[in-house]
Amino acid sequence: MIVGVDIGTQSLKAVVTDDDLKLVGEASSAYHPSFPRPGWAEQHPRLWEAALAPTIGRALEAAGRAPRSVRALGICGQLDGCLAVDRECRPLGPCIIWMDRRAAAEVADLPAERVQGTTGVILDATHMAAKARWLKRHAPERAAIRRFHQPVSYLVARLTGAHVLDHGLASTTMAYALRERRFDPGLLELFELDAAELPAIAEAFDRAGTLHRQGAALTGLPEGTPVAVGTGDDFSNPLGAGLVGPGTLACALGTAEVVGALHDLPTIDRRGLVETHGYAGGRFFIENPGWLAGGALAWFVETLRLRDAGELDGLAATAPAGAGGITFLPAMSGAMAPEWIAAARGCLYGITAAHGSGHLARAVLEGCAFAMRDVLERLREMEVAIGSILLLGGGARSRIWAQIRADLAGLPVAVPAIVDTSPLGAAVLASLAAGLQPDLLEAARRVATEATIVEPDATHRAAYDDAHGAYRKLFDSLRPMFERG
Repeated sequence: MIVGVDIGTQSLKAVVTDDDLKLVGEASSAYHPSFPRPGWAEQHPRLWEAALAPTIGRALEAAGRAPRSVRALGICGQLDGCLAVDRECRPLGPCIIWMDRRAAAEVADLPAERVQGTTGVILDATHMAAKARWLKRHAPERAAIRRFHQPVSYLVARLTGAHVLDHGLASTTMAYALRERRFDPGLLELFELDAAELPAIAEAFDRAGTLHRQGAALTGLPEGTPVAVGTGDDFSNPLGAGLVGPGTLACALGTAEVVGALHDLPTIDRRGLVETHGYAGGRFFIENPGWLAGGALAWFVETLRLRDAGELDGLAATAPAGAGGITFLPAMSGAMAPEWIAAARGCLYGITAAHGSGHLARAVLEGCAFAMRDVLERLREMEVAIGSILLLGGGARSRIWAQIRADLAGLPVAVPAIVDTSPLGAAVLASLAAGLQPDLLEAARRVATEATIVEPDATHRAAYDDAHGAYRKLFDSLRPMFERG
């Protein structure tokens, strides 16, 4: 048996697979981030640690298996977090998680072009190196800091004693040289960091180590169980669906929507819409790290007092393509498409007395899909091959959202039978770390599930071209409001 774990922002998920990566059990435990000040977002690692053993235990119970049957463990999860630890790997406070923007001053004096040209990522306060610089300047216990971890590498260290992270997570830090595949000494100096303060870099499917006594107690699994290095959920989501080669646009529809595709070359977007990251197997994942998508739907469901997302889908189905001229900008936590503007805010435009709740519901679904099309068009301009779309995450269960995306892009959309794929990606890496699968291609083939294919309806293309054009015009028109803050 193999256990895969995903450290999410809202929950910890665990799956159990057999040695051939067939899913046989799963479970989850909910928790929440905290927001102590405007622009701040934190999560204490004790939430993840407390959830590990109970969640793994329930997944094993669902599979009808005992802990002693587990042959490997993999951990993936949220990226762009930063957690300071002391010499004993004890946390010196909560993790500053991905959505936190407190480190704006720590990037204000740095050369954006140099950072992007070396790392492939945008100079931004949400990335790890900025947060580490903030902690070294402002953390109450900064004198005791020995090392900085991301959530995945922290848990791996707590379970095995190994301080290591993969190329994917390293490539999100703003201190990683994309072409040389190592931390860049010049960038480390810019961020006031020493290489010894960061984990070592290895392949995601390498064996980080084995569970020591504390790791066994935290997981409920036997001492000596092999543990993979792991990776971030932006990468484990497509990996858990079997994606290891170019040609597919992966859209993970969770609280945020992450959109990207694999490419053979470390191509960098000088326009700054997408970032380039490492990926298991040596390829590169070129992605936009996401806007509030599932979160926008949740807001809409709560605001209109709907029962659930299914009722929203039913309302949206009553409105025509283009939502009768209503346009939604999915910038409720800042814009990430068609440009990155942190001060931008969401907008519903075009409402008249003739519109109803169905038009509003469809506009919200379409607005998120318009941002996906922005990313798709930019990737094609960068000569990234894309012939289909793969939908993952909870939002992939919406048939109308899948149809909107197929129609808008003019591409077939695949929805796999299992859409919560990040913990399966962790299981893939664990299987390789323990030698249970011969290589990444074979592991990906085994984990991929049968998919439902949603074909585009060409009769809607003209309406969506017009609606996407209106969305772009609205964005440009509101730019002075964004710049005013």
